[in-house]
Amino acid sequence: MPPIQVSETAAQASARTTREKLGKPSHWVHSTPTQFQNPWPSFRATEARDFIEVFLPQSLKMKSPTKESIAQIPIQKPAWGADAKAVAENAHKIKATWLGHACFLVELPSSTVGVRGARVLFDPVFSDRCSPSQWVGPKRFTPPPCALEDVPEIDAIVISHNHYDHMDTGSLKSLLARSRAPHIFVPLGNAAYVASLGVPAARTHALDWWDARRVAAAVSPTHTAVFDITFTPGQHFTGRGLRDRFKSLWGGWAVAGVPADADADAAGARVYFAGDTGYRAVPSSTDEGPETLPVCPAFADIGARFGGFDFAMIPIGAYAPRRFMSPVHCAPRDSVAVFRDIRARRALGMHWGTWILTTEDVLEPPALLAAECTKAGVEPGAFGVCAIGETVTVAVEVGERENAAGR
Repeated sequence: MPPIQVSETAAQASARTTREKLGKPSHWVHSTPTQFQNPWPSFRATEARDFIEVFLPQSLKMKSPTKESIAQIPIQKPAWGADAKAVAENAHKIKATWLGHACFLVELPSSTVGVRGARVLFDPVFSDRCSPSQWVGPKRFTPPPCALEDVPEIDAIVISHNHYDHMDTGSLKSLLARSRAPHIFVPLGNAAYVASLGVPAARTHALDWWDARRVAAAVSPTHTAVFDITFTPGQHFTGRGLRDRFKSLWGGWAVAGVPADADADAAGARVYFAGDTGYRAVPSSTDEGPETLPVCPAFADIGARFGGFDFAMIPIGAYAPRRFMSPVHCAPRDSVAVFRDIRARRALGMHWGTWILTTEDVLEPPALLAAECTKAGVEPGAFGVCAIGETVTVAVEVGERENAAGR
C-alpha cells in the first residue's frame, strides 16, 4: 500500500497568511517560538511559595489506593469494536478505546463495511512509571489493558504536550518503528525530541495553535481514509526537566473526517481531544470561587470554529488541591464547562485512574463528574466514563452539532 500522505489544508494556508500579517501570536513570548505563555486572564502562574504552602503539605498525606478502590476501576482486554457481531453495526460509527490515563485509540467511521476507518492514537503511555526513569516516580496502580504490540495498525500519533504522563519515550519508539510506521503530530518545540527517536522529518509534524494538516492513509488496497487534524489551544504548561518550562507548546487536537464522496455532507465525523488543560484559576483549595472568575476562552472558540463535535475526550482528574492545580488541570465542574463550550454531543472523561499525581481520592473524579453533569443539566449518558480497555461507539449526527451540549 502507498505511504501515508500529509499536506497543508486550504484553511492552514489561509491561517498562515493571516499570521504573517498580524505578527507574533499572543502565546509566543518572543518573536520566534522559543518560549510560550497562556495569554488569558483565566491563567495564574504558580510560584515556589504555592508549592511549599499548598501542594507540599497535602502531597505528604497522599496514600496508595486500596485494593478495594482499584477493584472499582474496571479493566478489560480491548476488542477495538471489531468483534464479529459488531463489525457491520459499528462500521459507520466512531470507535474510541480508552487505554488508561489520557491514552485513546480512535477510529473514524468507515465508508465500507469490512474496511477500517482512519485510526489516531492520542498520548500513548504504556510505561509503568510516568517519569524520566523507570526506577523512580509515579507508578501505575492500574495496568495497561493490553500490550503495546497488541495495539492495531494506526495512521497518526498525536501528542498534547511533553509531560511524562503524555509523551513517553519507550512507547513512542516502539510505535514509530513499526513496519507500517505512522506519522506523528506534536506541538511546536518537540521536533528535536522526535528526531532523537530516529523518526524522519518527513513523518514528523510540529504544529502551532490552529495549524492543520490533511492526512491521506491507505487502509486497504482499494480504500484511502482522509482526515484533517488541527492543533487547538489549551491552558497548561510544559517541561521535562528543570530548565525547559514553557519551552515547548501544549494544547488539544481536533480531528475531522473528510468524506470520500465530494458531494457528501461536508462535515464528516468530528472528534476533539483536550489533552491536559485548566479552565479557570480558583482562589483557594476549599472554595471554587465566584461565578465571575475569568474562564479560558479557547474552548468556546474551538466549539464555534468547528460547529461542535460528535465525540470528545476531556480530562476530569489530577485537580487537587484546587488553588495549586486549577490553573492547569480541570476538576469535573470545569470539565463539564469545557464539554458545553466545545459543543460536544458525547464525551468520555480521562486523565484519572492510572497514577497518583495529585491529592484527590482515585474514585472521586467520576463521582464528581456525574454530580456536576446532573447539576448542569447534561443529558444522562452524554458525558461519563468507561472501563479501561473498553471501546465506546458513537454515531455521527451532523445535524445535531449546532444544538449539542445543551445549546
